[in-house]
Parts: sequence; structure tokens; C-alpha cells
Amino acid sequence: MVVWGFNTSRMIKRNPSLTGQVKAHIKQQILNNAYDDDRVPAEMDLAFELGVSRTTVRDALSRLENEGVIYRKQGAGTFVNRPGLRIRSRLDEIWSYEAVLEAHGYEPSTQVLKIKQETADDQLAADLNIAKDAPVLLVRKLFLEDDQPVILTINYVPLAFIEGPVKKDDFIVPIFTYLSETVGLHLSYYLSEIVPVLAKGDLAETLHVPSPTAVLSLHETGYNENNEPILKALSYFRDDLLRLGLIRRQV
Repeated sequence: MVVWGFNTSRMIKRNPSLTGQVKAHIKQQILNNAYDDDRVPAEMDLAFELGVSRTTVRDALSRLENEGVIYRKQGAGTFVNRPGLRIRSRLDEIWSYEAVLEAHGYEPSTQVLKIKQETADDQLAADLNIAKDAPVLLVRKLFLEDDQPVILTINYVPLAFIEGPVKKDDFIVPIFTYLSETVGLHLSYYLSEIVPVLAKGDLAETLHVPSPTAVLSLHETGYNENNEPILKALSYFRDDLLRLGLIRRQV
């Protein structure tokens, strides 16, 4: 068994995530109060400003509308939805936890607490579609604001995906960035379960909460674009320091 332990211009570029970049740019402009009277510029004006097609802008605006960031009035235009901006990080998007903490006004830091080779038990093997006792890499990370722990994550990646030795610096970045840039696997989406947990023992000690304390956790399986499982992730949140949200609509 191998074990490691340590602390630790406005023009949009054209690439496969072009719509996402346009969406992020418009949302940042909204957060910066860049639009007079909360009126978002017309699609044609945004397309000209950013050097992209109207279709790309339209798709980006549709995503923002689905998130509740903007709303449209027939014949009047597109406007900022101020109530929707109260949700600073959303459950229905994949964020880096550093970005989540920044959205809540924190200055985050990251510690890689442990990297350890383990074998998959029955549940993990089923979740990752691998053989029982197949080797996996466990990565345990802590996200802090100053010296205050806010989020603990435990990720499991099948060792069959990883070639060569791993370095601690590989895992300072978000796990999906490591998978994409180092392993060549793209995380397309998570299937997530919201699970209330009583933090006791090591979990309570790591999060600096009394034992037992109720915390929110996400139990997630990450899939690539071929709907193949590539990652199992457990995340534990100090809900006294961090709140996640979403907009629910009647359909």
C-alpha cells in the first residue's frame, strides 16, 4: 500500500466551452452592476461586443434565465433578476469549492490531507463499475477560510485511469481539473444525493465542530461524456458557514 500525507480582454476566445464563457462574462457584468437600470443589452449588441454569434449569446442568456439570474419581458427586453442573485452558489452546477467560497465572500485556501491507495468495497465497486477490491486512489482535501475549515472532500478515482506516480501538487487543483489535464478524462456531470450526516469523531475534529453535529453532505458519482463513472466524491459542508441553493419552479 502506498500512502502520502501532507498539508498543504473582453474578446472571448473560441473553444468548446464558448457558450459557458459568454454566460460567465455576462453574469460577471451583472454582478458588477455594469448594466444601467438592470437592463441586459440586446443579443446583437452582446454578440458584437464579444465577437461571437447571436446563437451563442442566445444560448448563454437561456442558461442564465434557467438559473434565475435574468428574466425576459415580451416586447421590453431582458433584465437582471435581483432575487435570483441571492443564490451565490448553486447545487445544479459544478463549481470548484474555491469558487464557492469566493462567491460567499471568503478567501479560500486548500489543504491536501491525504492521498492513499485503497481497494474498492462492494458499494464503491458498484458505483464506479469496477471489480470489488480493484485499486482506487483516495484523495482527502480540506477547504478553509483563514484557519476555519468549511468543506471536507473525499474523492475516489480508479487507479486504472492513472499512469505513473502522483504528486501532491496534482491535487491542489479541483479534482475534475486533475482528471482533465493530467489523466485526460472529462467530468461531464455528477449524479448527486443530498445526505444529512452527524459529524462525529474524525469528521467532527477535521471540521472543527462539536461531536455530534449535523452537517450537509453530497454523495456524488461523476460521469464522463460517455456516461461512464470515473469518480466517486463525498463532500461535507459546515452549513453554519456555507449555504447552497437553487431556484425551484412550478411546471
